[in-house]
Amino acid sequence: MGEVRILAIESSCDETAAAVVEDGRKVLSNIIYSQIDLHTIYGGVVPEIASRKHIEKINPVIEAALKEAGCKLSDLSAVAVTYGPGLVGPLLVGVAEAKAIAFATGLPLIGVHHIQGHICANYIEHPDLKPPYMCLVVSGGHTHLVRVADFGKYEVIGRTRDDAAGEAFDKVARAIGLGYPGGPKIDAAAKRGNADAIPFPKAKVDDSEYDFSFSGLKSAVLNFLNHAEMKGDTVNPDDLAASFQKAVVDVLTEHAVMAIRQFNVKDMALAGGVASNSALRASIADACDKEGVRFYCPSPVYCTDNAAMIGVAAYHEYTKGNFADYSLNAIPNLSL
Repeated sequence: MGEVRILAIESSCDETAAAVVEDGRKVLSNIIYSQIDLHTIYGGVVPEIASRKHIEKINPVIEAALKEAGCKLSDLSAVAVTYGPGLVGPLLVGVAEAKAIAFATGLPLIGVHHIQGHICANYIEHPDLKPPYMCLVVSGGHTHLVRVADFGKYEVIGRTRDDAAGEAFDKVARAIGLGYPGGPKIDAAAKRGNADAIPFPKAKVDDSEYDFSFSGLKSAVLNFLNHAEMKGDTVNPDDLAASFQKAVVDVLTEHAVMAIRQFNVKDMALAGGVASNSALRASIADACDKEGVRFYCPSPVYCTDNAAMIGVAAYHEYTKGNFADYSLNAIPNLSL
């Protein structure tokens, strides 16, 4: 087949990203323009602002990715893009761009599922990782426990019923005055705090042992703060951050261990933006060690939204000939 070089585009939330990936493993370039500073003043992502900024940045980001990879459009085998799930406006910018490039060049077009991209980020630095394995995907918009049966074949065995873990991190960070983005700020504060200071609840979902629920925990933190304020008590934000983080990490780890045992897996992977949380990485790594299971996790740059992971996922679609036509559209609630 020769070298398969794929230009990948990711714009599902507030990162405008483009990458060139060779043969599904080798990242020739990975350019990310982050809008965090823009959205910080609003305490979260504003879809309308994100969409406009994607329109402004997408061409320069793609040009930078091609330049860094030493590629021209004529050197490429295909163009790939995230088409869901995510924010509809930002997704549309990436999809329209990818379709325009495919139309202008005659390159095959590949639509990629955002969660599939996160899972495939593990292949970039771990050439020995191959299905089947279990993957815990934890991000701002998603919390999934996924059985990876084969490349492109997934079985979601557990998911959040309400807030995603990353969403809970953002809301709790805002409540205790740490600001946005919540994940890294809570991670840093938790290192200074006592994780056993406040016993927060760990939710169980009665009718599905693998599903998650984080809205009750978020409410428990808000109630704790309200009671403290009414009584005039001072709250140590570091202790609160550490206790909240422990409650989230404990539940995620317990579910991962349960899946390892029930499905008799030999490999466990972590993926998604919250996978860069140091406490979660350490907890899952430790649990895997105790269970005698190999643990995989991408470097932080491949945990948060990036286009390299989309290029990796697209390679496996390319080898199967799974191409999209020009009717490809953004699907904000696309299921895995």
